[in-house]
Amino acid sequence: MSNGNGANESLEKKLWTTADKLRKNIDAAEYKHVVLGLIFLKYISDAFEDHYEKLVAGEGEYAGADPEDKDEYGAENVFFVPENARWAYIQSQAKMPNIGKLIDDAMDLIEADNATLKGILPKTFGRTNLDPQTLGGLIDTIGTIALGDEKAKSQDVLGRVYEYFLGQFALAEGQKGGQFYTPESIVKLLVEMLQPYSGRVFDPCCGSGGMFVQSEKFIESHQGRLDDISVYGQESNQTTYRLCRMNLAIRGIDGSNIKWNTEGSFLNNAHKDLKADYIIANPPFNVSDWSGELLRDDARWQYGIPPTGNANFGWVQHFLYHLKPDGGHAGFVLANGSLSSNTGGEGDIRQKLVENDLIECIVMLPKALFFNTGIPACLWFLRRGKKQRNGKTLFIDASELGYMINRKNRAFESEDISKVADTYHKWLKQSENYEDVKGFCKSATIEDIQKHKFVLTPGRYVGIPDEEDDGIPFQEKVDKLTARLREQMNQAQQLDQEIKTQLAKIGIEL
Repeated sequence: MSNGNGANESLEKKLWTTADKLRKNIDAAEYKHVVLGLIFLKYISDAFEDHYEKLVAGEGEYAGADPEDKDEYGAENVFFVPENARWAYIQSQAKMPNIGKLIDDAMDLIEADNATLKGILPKTFGRTNLDPQTLGGLIDTIGTIALGDEKAKSQDVLGRVYEYFLGQFALAEGQKGGQFYTPESIVKLLVEMLQPYSGRVFDPCCGSGGMFVQSEKFIESHQGRLDDISVYGQESNQTTYRLCRMNLAIRGIDGSNIKWNTEGSFLNNAHKDLKADYIIANPPFNVSDWSGELLRDDARWQYGIPPTGNANFGWVQHFLYHLKPDGGHAGFVLANGSLSSNTGGEGDIRQKLVENDLIECIVMLPKALFFNTGIPACLWFLRRGKKQRNGKTLFIDASELGYMINRKNRAFESEDISKVADTYHKWLKQSENYEDVKGFCKSATIEDIQKHKFVLTPGRYVGIPDEEDDGIPFQEKVDKLTARLREQMNQAQQLDQEIKTQLAKIGIEL
């Protein structure tokens, strides 16, 4: 995770390395909830203690305040933490054999005193395979950092640690881990392009809530008002839903409109009447068991019935259904196959989306951005009721951008994100600074797309970049290459002769 601050990054890495060493034989999927639950507990306890000290001091506006009065904390958006759930108490019991049960009890106490956390906190510490000694070591490790005091809050220490751990668990879990985590690079790019300054932001497959967190960060970085935005979401995995609610709670974001049910967004739409200003999402790729056969007559399929064997265009139309008609804007991730597939009528749906002028931009992503899949992916940007660039679609090929963070995974530099987002915004505003760049971006008309049979792969439109002229005359290059080839052929003859000579010494003639 890149913070632009080496010291802070080393703190996150150090904490992860220490915690991961304690994992022993426990699966990352199980250990994840143990660690993230404790990090959350440490955060709300630190924030409580910080405010508790101010109330005890009783100065200024806090004169005469009761530090054990819950209302004193709610007024400051601080969770009230009962005495036996405070970190100091938990850490004092860290070496006890029943420490797991004590933490579960602490989570129950916190939920009882904070209605917004009801049913969200993990209570598996007493039932986990984690032995008490290991759990105690983990408590001591997490206890070494301040997460919720005023200074830590201003530096978003918890936010960075939490996001870093989510990313590391996604890497550790591989295929399974990615279901709840969208890499930071992709979230940042989506948010920078959508610019959700205000209004209703919706993610119907919200995972651990990364899209909302980045949206709030974006507003903060542009001096926006956090209460100008409201978030709506849905998640079918209960454990992931809880991660999301905790991820929002630690940043003071209202998560009351994040809904959970086991059926998911297609079968049990939790926000049937919502018309969102923005939709930002990373739906599951190419899902075949999405119950499409039960939804053949669904009102959401305005541009064609999605094939039962692939949910991609079910998601596209679900997003469109929930966008407000006058300028509702969506940005989401899909598999590259969605750009060209004709299976099960997908090509016909894509054609209708183009003909109805709903597709604003397509961005081709590099390979290896995701922790959980090797399937090549792209970004789609749709807008209902276009007022700018009517009849046009911008194609961007960002497949060569980014850098390798390890042998398997790639990430965007901030410059890469700016390059793509700035190109999009210049194009959108019809700026004089926008121009098509061969191999990178192209503004295409509906007629252009029709000529390509409604295939939306950016490479078809942007073309191949021109090679830069290095100033060396062609004949000079040929002469150099010929000389080098001649030299290598001479060396090959000499080596052949040397091999024959050495073989002859042991009685082998060629």
